[in-house]
Amino acid sequence: MREIIECMPNFSTSDPVVVEAILNEIRRVKNAYLLDHTYDNYYNRLVVSYIGNKNSVFTAALNSATKAIELIDMNKHKGQHPRIGAVDVVPFIPIKNVTIKDCVHLAKKFGETLAKRCNIPVYLYGKAASNPERSDLDWIRLGEHEKLQEMLKKPERKPDFGPPFPHPTAGATITGARKVMVGFNVNLGTPDIRIAKRIAKALHSKKGGLVFVKAMATKIPEKNITQIGTSISDFEKTPLYRVFELIKIEAERYGVPVIGSEFCGLAPLRAITDATGYYLKIDAFDEDRILEVAVQKAVEKGRGESG
Repeated sequence: MREIIECMPNFSTSDPVVVEAILNEIRRVKNAYLLDHTYDNYYNRLVVSYIGNKNSVFTAALNSATKAIELIDMNKHKGQHPRIGAVDVVPFIPIKNVTIKDCVHLAKKFGETLAKRCNIPVYLYGKAASNPERSDLDWIRLGEHEKLQEMLKKPERKPDFGPPFPHPTAGATITGARKVMVGFNVNLGTPDIRIAKRIAKALHSKKGGLVFVKAMATKIPEKNITQIGTSISDFEKTPLYRVFELIKIEAERYGVPVIGSEFCGLAPLRAITDATGYYLKIDAFDEDRILEVAVQKAVEKGRGESG
């Protein structure tokens, strides 16, 4: 049966020329399929989603990372999203007929190969982390790129692969394995970043907020608004609608309207059906009640029986 792995690398750029050069490295790999990419100048970050088998995903990850390290100079980089390198994080995610252990193995292979090829320090996080502390991106990114050289001198922060000093222009890279997550951003009708930061703090799990949620506040100057960016690492245990409702409650305290929302990357169907069922009060609503899903399953079943 066909194996499917998703890779969702984050690169520290919003330069359209650099973006296309990175994407082209993925496009030219046989059996790697680009699904989505987004970038903007306020995060100054490119988020890419593509799928493939073990070999194609590995090749696309390595080639795109190498190109990004060649083109991105972190000494000139400014952005509101925490980051430690040009290729900031490269997660491998099991989708179909693969396990999280397969993705851990792939992350370790990628990290070791990239470190040798580009002489860059690489950290393992998530399910691939060498210890529980390192599983957390916040711990690895402490001090961000600006303090990376200082952090790498500490024995407890020795990278898993590569030299104990930053790459001169590309900093360091993080890679690992994780489950499918939801990137969900909510726009607030206020330019006041202090209010946005208070709301983000109320959501963030380590600051007393919701379990499995990380949140940060960002300015969007061209729209004169702020944004709460969230990452929901287990949307089945902390559903999307619960995150959205808490943002609404916290925003109301400050008299701030919620004016819009967006997904960062692709959204899992389960997260959407959970929210639909909640807001429309639909009993026993799940993916099997979606027409297109039912059709796809019927077609796949038919192929299996005819084969």
